[in-house]
Amino acid sequence: MTVQESLIERAARVYDFGAHLRAREVVAPAVLPWEKTAPTAATVVVDDNPGLLPAQKRDGGWDDTLSAIPAEFLSDTDDDGMEPWEGPDAGVAAIDRTMLAEKGMLVPGAPVGALAEEFRLVKRQLLLTARDIADGLPGADRPADTQRRARTILVGSGKPGEGKTFCAINLAISLAAERDVEIVLVDADFAKPDVMASLGLAHTPEDSPGLLDVLADPGIDPEMCIIRTDVPQLSLLPAGKRSHSDTELLASARTARVLDRLLEANPARIIVFDTPPALAASPASVLALLVGQVMLVVRADRTTEADVHAAVQLLDGCDEIHLVLNAVAYEPGRGRFGSYYGQGE
Repeated sequence: MTVQESLIERAARVYDFGAHLRAREVVAPAVLPWEKTAPTAATVVVDDNPGLLPAQKRDGGWDDTLSAIPAEFLSDTDDDGMEPWEGPDAGVAAIDRTMLAEKGMLVPGAPVGALAEEFRLVKRQLLLTARDIADGLPGADRPADTQRRARTILVGSGKPGEGKTFCAINLAISLAAERDVEIVLVDADFAKPDVMASLGLAHTPEDSPGLLDVLADPGIDPEMCIIRTDVPQLSLLPAGKRSHSDTELLASARTARVLDRLLEANPARIIVFDTPPALAASPASVLALLVGQVMLVVRADRTTEADVHAAVQLLDGCDEIHLVLNAVAYEPGRGRFGSYYGQGE
């Protein structure tokens, strides 16, 4: 009966486990001054090639070392079967997908679920309306700026806490999944900009200029302020350095020129604005005069009918206002998006 060696026994034949003990320097005992005998010379082991293991020095190569490794652990190729990891290019902002998942938001590239389906419906209606605005009535002439601004969407709410930034980010991510488009998500909530932080990006107004800086300084090219992300077809435009005259800057003629400049740069570009609550700050009502559509977020358990009417009146500078009901409670027995994809009823 043949007894097969264990891995430890096989390794012991290759590696000299006791070499570190034999190679230890032997220090000669101290010689006292009154002793007449000659001191004993210290024994020093000189290693002529410290980069090799003892067995490799003794046998002159790696053959014995490799022979001790079981064949099943060896490969005849350098390919480990995994795609090489590549980080984002320089100048590309890496969105924190873990943070998005923790906040219950859409995660780019994740399986389709209930939230993804809901925003598919929302964006489809917005895209259809944008096409109708651009085409206009049959036989009617549409100004060029009206056709371009059909590709602009304002996302807002009546009061704080109704989920407008949550919806703006999810809408932008959903739109970016479309083919042949480029989405620019603009943080136009100048008092409390939250888009960058919600995406896990540590950004301050000092890091790079934003929309307010572009409006205040005609020498700044708005195209140079756009931040690319590692989500395909999604870019960001920060709010910029806060000013005491943010509403007045938005109401200036330069805002329309900046908007046209951004739209002309790419005919496939769609711009989504995250704006402050209409009943709490004035910029949303001013920006509504320049965009093609408004998506007003209404929180099911909080927004009153009076608040909805008041917000719509402030935003009526835009002809197309859509209401999106947020935070709807799930009722057992009712159909729900996502169940078709295995998430359950």
